[in-house]
Amino acid sequence: MAQKSLDCIEIETGDSVEYSVIWLHGLGASGHDFEPLIPELHLLKRPGVRFVFPHAPIRPITINNGAAMRGWFDITSLNFEQREVDKEGIQQSSEAVMELIANEISRGIRVENIVLAGFSQGGAIALQTAITCEHQVGGVIALSTYLPNAEILSTMDESRRSLDVFMAHGTQDDVIRILFAERSLEALRTAGIEPEWHTYEMSHSVSGEEVADLEIWLKRKFGM
Repeated sequence: MAQKSLDCIEIETGDSVEYSVIWLHGLGASGHDFEPLIPELHLLKRPGVRFVFPHAPIRPITINNGAAMRGWFDITSLNFEQREVDKEGIQQSSEAVMELIANEISRGIRVENIVLAGFSQGGAIALQTAITCEHQVGGVIALSTYLPNAEILSTMDESRRSLDVFMAHGTQDDVIRILFAERSLEALRTAGIEPEWHTYEMSHSVSGEEVADLEIWLKRKFGM
């Protein structure tokens, strides 16, 4: 089933926008979730950066007794070893993000100047999209997340081996255990992608130290 275009919040750091960051929130949150992060990144006004924060569609989530909430795909169980992956939901959300990428390109942003970012579920979609999208984006920020459908790596275009990835996880995460992030990290490395990997003493959250490292990565990416 086709998915509607995503509603988004947009914030620009300057007048002359040359870069875009499409940032996907986690389960049950909204596009507003990471707005407060922008000032903490201390990005320059020139070149300007457009942050695009889409709202995930509202859908029933199995692990929450079928309650409807914003989510990029369904989660049937917290048992990562045995649960069935919602490949259809992942694909629908990935295609919706590809539409956002195409929109940024149509607004004059070079594809190599587009970064996909996401936390938890949003990070999973960011990784999936960067690997399978027709356009090779400039980079991916994958926070407290994993690659839910590693099968896509077997048919990955060889050009994706140069994909620039910032991947970070909390050692005390009890929602997505670091073990599963490490397995995804190893799968990416086996496929030829070499993420910049960080761990922090935190739970399923974002820390100040992590934001500081992310600031360094983004400024390097944006030539600041």
